[in-house]
Amino acid sequence: MNKMNPKVDFFFNKAQKWQEEFEKLRTIALDCALTEELKWGCPCYTLQKSNIVLMHGFKEYCAYLFFKGALLKDPNGILIQQTENVQSARQIRFTSVREIVGMEPILKAYIHEAIEVEKAGLKVKFKETSEFTIPEEFQKKLNENPALKTAFEALTPGRQRAYSLYFSAPKQSKTRESRVGKYVQKILDGRGMND
Repeated sequence: MNKMNPKVDFFFNKAQKWQEEFEKLRTIALDCALTEELKWGCPCYTLQKSNIVLMHGFKEYCAYLFFKGALLKDPNGILIQQTENVQSARQIRFTSVREIVGMEPILKAYIHEAIEVEKAGLKVKFKETSEFTIPEEFQKKLNENPALKTAFEALTPGRQRAYSLYFSAPKQSKTRESRVGKYVQKILDGRGMND
């Protein structure tokens, strides 16, 4: 078993929920010869600096998040795509330590497959930014304002994607319109949503 990283201990000490489950998941990941690191405030298990699996908790469940989960075979049908916009990562969710103990051999098999995917240098083929739908409310603004269209096209693909997803999310046109209106100036300034 690889050794525990003391920098990660705070995550386990502060956890008010899922403490036993986290400890078991930690042991399983370390048994797979991965290096334990703290990333995004969560325990992350890596192979030669490449992220393999991350552990995180939510109100209803705790989970392993496989960074390249979309490339795993998933013979047990347990990998979950968090939302339709998540292209690469997949979760395995847990609600009890007993469940984790019962799945230990399966979890180790998934981790070992994820390690092999990384060693093979496999990459998830992401959708091109142009494949994301631009809602008609935003398209209308782009058509009306050439400076906005130029500014939007000058943004990085990731920033364009973030805006497209955010503007497309609401069901009501009025809400989509409101969202677009709030971010026009940021786009004109060449900034992403979170800049």
